[in-house]
Amino acid sequence: MSIEHASKRIIEGYASGGTALSADEVWAVEAHLELCRVCRDRLSAAVGAGVPAVVSLVDTVWSGLEPQLAVTATMPRRRRWSAPLSRWMTPAMVPWLAMVVGVSLLALLLDLSDTGSGEVSLVLLFAPVLPVLGVAASWSRGLDPAYELTASVPRAGLYLVLRRTASVLAVVVPVLLVGGWATGVMVAQWLVPCLAFTSTTLALGGVVGVTRAAVVLATVWAAVVVAPTLATSRTTFALQSGGLPAWGLILAIGIGVVIARRGAYTVLGAHR
Repeated sequence: MSIEHASKRIIEGYASGGTALSADEVWAVEAHLELCRVCRDRLSAAVGAGVPAVVSLVDTVWSGLEPQLAVTATMPRRRRWSAPLSRWMTPAMVPWLAMVVGVSLLALLLDLSDTGSGEVSLVLLFAPVLPVLGVAASWSRGLDPAYELTASVPRAGLYLVLRRTASVLAVVVPVLLVGGWATGVMVAQWLVPCLAFTSTTLALGGVVGVTRAAVVLATVWAAVVVAPTLATSRTTFALQSGGLPAWGLILAIGIGVVIARRGAYTVLGAHR
């Protein structure tokens, strides 16, 4: 299969700083450069011809690093399974995912032991916000020490956000599926609000940061739904089957906003 290389205009524009290129063109050429040695060589030649100051800077930095690299111990090779896993999640997510799974199991045990809140299913009550915690941890500036490096790589935008969100859902949804089955809760009653809350977190995260969005939405859910439901021991309309159309609409709006603002996830502000 033939590979379509970047045009001379895009290579020279990227070499000069990318100011003459659109955001989509910059993203595309950076992703292409990861895989195409020919275009990397062309870019190197363009930088050498058009921006000699950059070449001089690189040579200076390399001359200082080369002696240190010669005496630095080689890092052990990663295990085969860890390489693809690292593309989907960060180590900062692990304890948060463990906590989310633990809360889900605790809610299930309380439901099964009839020590919960009457007719209210705790699994159903907490299902919408549990994935949000994992999503916030996966894209948190405070929890990920490599957030600046992560945000600067070519595929750091919506592509990476959706990957990490999918990894959170892949862990949380099966646990909630078991919990819903064991307590007799209809799948749609917890799954649709769960996905709607997650999409809304990402949509709002493009404006105020994913972590802040998660905190705001979780706080609103606790105040508006969790507290009144536990106080009255009655399932709120938002979690009944009659509320599913509204959740479906919220899910669709959230997805639409995420797609429309997909460029917002390439900046460091999304890590707030």
